[in-house]
Amino acid sequence: MGDGKQTRDEEFQSFVVGRWPRLMRTAFLLTGEQHAAEDLVQSTLEQVYVAWRRVGGADDPEAYVRRVMINAHARKHRRRLREFLAPRDDSGLVREVADTGDRIAQADDRGALLKALAQLPVRQREAVVLRYWEDLTETQTAEAMGCSVGTVKSNAAKGIAKLRAIPALADTVTHGGRK
Repeated sequence: MGDGKQTRDEEFQSFVVGRWPRLMRTAFLLTGEQHAAEDLVQSTLEQVYVAWRRVGGADDPEAYVRRVMINAHARKHRRRLREFLAPRDDSGLVREVADTGDRIAQADDRGALLKALAQLPVRQREAVVLRYWEDLTETQTAEAMGCSVGTVKSNAAKGIAKLRAIPALADTVTHGGRK
């Protein structure tokens, strides 16, 4: 019986180690603050650990974890806690390090993009982050957000339109449609 728990713990640990950077990036983009992102990932992983037997056996454990994270973030937002993408004084801000394959990392002014993301309503920010940063399909994004594909399309389109309206971002926002 102890061997089964040890095996599950090892599987969970392997999952966390392999997915930590991506989970942190998503959480950072959702919350806008390094410590809040760490808290969001930690609380998400606490919930997932309890149900790891079921989660680990799922077809796509990462999608399950992403959904738990989105739900936790949405609950926090519903409580009307204010979120800031960057503190007014960024001297203590720990900068996000982009993945080498992250197309957004090629933007000349990543800070302007992050500041613009902070101005989006939460659901639009979630849709933009999941669709364009995490490169999820509309269906995967809808599953993660717990809404319809139409809602994802609407929120993503509105969010991208708002980002395009910011002159500093005119060259950094993709002008074409999704595949």
